Amino acid sequence: MTVIGERMLDLRQVRRVFDTKPWAAHLYVTEQCNLDCHYCNEFNNSIPHPALADLKKWMDHIRKLDVMRLGLQGGEPLKHPDIVEVVRYAKCVGFCKVSMSTNGFLLNRQLLADLEGAGLDELQISVDRMTPIASTRKAMKSIVHKLDWFKDSKVKLNVSGVLFKETLDEMGQVIDTCLDLGIPVGARVVHDDLVHDRALRDASASEPLLRFLEHQEKLKRSGQKIHSTWNLFAYQKKMLRQEPVEWTCIAGYKYFFVSSTGKFWLCSQVRTERHILEITREDLLSYNRKKDCQAGCGVYCTAQASLAVSHPLQYAGREVAGMLASQVSRMRRGKPERIRDLTAAQQDEAPFYEAPAAAASFGSRCQQGNCLR
Repeated sequence: MTVIGERMLDLRQVRRVFDTKPWAAHLYVTEQCNLDCHYCNEFNNSIPHPALADLKKWMDHIRKLDVMRLGLQGGEPLKHPDIVEVVRYAKCVGFCKVSMSTNGFLLNRQLLADLEGAGLDELQISVDRMTPIASTRKAMKSIVHKLDWFKDSKVKLNVSGVLFKETLDEMGQVIDTCLDLGIPVGARVVHDDLVHDRALRDASASEPLLRFLEHQEKLKRSGQKIHSTWNLFAYQKKMLRQEPVEWTCIAGYKYFFVSSTGKFWLCSQVRTERHILEITREDLLSYNRKKDCQAGCGVYCTAQASLAVSHPLQYAGREVAGMLASQVSRMRRGKPERIRDLTAAQQDEAPFYEAPAAAASFGSRCQQGNCLR
């Protein structure tokens, strides 16, 4: 049975859908970042890196709470001088999966080899456009040459983008570039900033965003490596259409976050002043309830896990149906489809991106194997 993600999970993780134990935690190894994306509220360069000894104490406690999966976050986690040792310790204390999210700017060959040696299971590189703009400098141009390093690495790579009005024009090229290179990729709709009460979703962009999600669905159905679940596509479309979704948020219960100062957060947007070392299993159980902020929630890791726990049979059924449809499509398919093919076929509709000349030239060079270095 598929529970979360695109692969069958082991039986221990399947049990987490039905038991009362926590499933996953995200640990901010630093809140410092080398970028300043306008939609992000998860960085603060005035806060020093936590000491390795503190991070180890927090990981010990998280593991004692019976968490199985640990995601290392920032800020930019690669800024922490002991990041390799953090990964190594996380594996040593028994987390079955250790992943990391990064903008990739600080990644080099030796660091990737060291992270692999330490046991890192998965690395997600965030890319929003082909070229940088003021609101986001997470550009494919800056990291594309590094993607080849993963061909012989045990670290599983995926690329993820934040989908909003200012990334729509080039996100299609990001998706196509990754698919051309055989790299799993996906783009998700931006979430609002609940910490600073900023609405980041532009209502005027809802229809283009919906079309982009539907194009990703079509690519996934045709067998392309779109890094998303069918349930998450359905959830985002309902969110954009402002349709109700029946679920109970498990933030703080089965899925929680720990800040770089050791504070226990329900998720990236709902934060408490309690220290993680004070948190007990009973505390976690108390958060097994609906939240006032869950309508329209864009913290997708938490929302997705919540959907699986709230409606496991429905969740699994949608995933299995999607996988079967994809397998049938792969047996029948001809030339691989891309976003550029799907948008060209919609000549009667307004396109949701038009590649600028410079970006189009860059994308063309990438497809020829001559990416900028």
